[in-house]
Amino acid sequence: MIRVLVPRECRPGETRVAATPETVRRLSARGCSFQVERGAGAASGYPDEAYEEAGAALVDAASAVWAQSDVVMAVQAADLVQQRPELEQLPAQSVLLGLMEPHGNEALKGRLQERRLQGLALELLPRISRAQSMDVLSSQANIAGYKAVLLAASALDRYVPMLMTAAGTIQPARALILGAGVAGLQALATARRLGAVAYVSDVRAAAKEQVESLGGRFVDPPELEQKPGESGGYAQQASERFLSEQRRQLTEQLALADMVICTAQVPGRPAPRLIEDAMLTHMRPGSVVVDLAVAQGGNCEGTQPGTTVLRHGVQLIGADQLPCSVGNHASALYARNLAALLEHILNATPAEATGLHLDLNDEIVAGCLFTQSPVAVGGAA
Repeated sequence: MIRVLVPRECRPGETRVAATPETVRRLSARGCSFQVERGAGAASGYPDEAYEEAGAALVDAASAVWAQSDVVMAVQAADLVQQRPELEQLPAQSVLLGLMEPHGNEALKGRLQERRLQGLALELLPRISRAQSMDVLSSQANIAGYKAVLLAASALDRYVPMLMTAAGTIQPARALILGAGVAGLQALATARRLGAVAYVSDVRAAAKEQVESLGGRFVDPPELEQKPGESGGYAQQASERFLSEQRRQLTEQLALADMVICTAQVPGRPAPRLIEDAMLTHMRPGSVVVDLAVAQGGNCEGTQPGTTVLRHGVQLIGADQLPCSVGNHASALYARNLAALLEHILNATPAEATGLHLDLNDEIVAGCLFTQSPVAVGGAA
């Protein structure tokens, strides 16, 4: 029996939860026993009663259940390590699953290693076909791309679709989307549903087919000999020469855009600066920029996390926690991702094992292993 603890999140504004009643039932059928901290799912629309009906036991914040847990499932696991003293009660070799902001986070790694805890950072999950059902970054980026367009449309001083009225015809809004990853493609699909004419810019020429399949118009990257490639499903860091030429190209597109959705990010590095302050002066007053990369420094100069700034008549929206604004569905998808990963680990656990076994030869487990302990959970070899 694997003992799983689902604590309340402690980051301000975090509405998601790492397990839902649906995934509690799903994993209970695989031999897991769930303890859910009271109120853990309240912000995302999952009441305590629903967890009890699914078979979970409700526990209090200061409960000694931490000392009896094999696995802790969290959303903001890095905050959990820093802010929850109960973590000290976890047995050595316990597994912590969640978002850990692992790139360069040596302090967190040291804390986990000191406690001999095994941390699986979901940001490090390899982007391979076998891991698609576990890909938290993709499921949450999908939500961010969708909500970004709704934010832009709400703030825009124009209609989005074409309208033919007795007073004349209103032309459709023009959307410019920077980055054709998961968030960018969802933003494209949402903008098209609302009736906008959508253009997409990406450093990868291979993204053109995906963009056009969704009804978007692809802005070809600058014609330079050396272009940024792709690694592990992510765009690689571009050279400053390439970014300079791309900014020149984007200035022409910005002058025509009503709303801009910035989604370009590179794991473990600051977000590429695609829109400089001087470029905003070419945009129409009343237009909107939504920057999904603001927490990594931003694609647009002047954006600030969690707030709206007016520069040169353009609204700059720093959208850093959009999945939290759709807490119910964001939690449902996140929890299914975690359930798929835990099921994958359970499949590698010998039937006679008394606890959870991490197979370090497995590409998925090894890929997202942030900290390692020499002994498996529950004493399995």
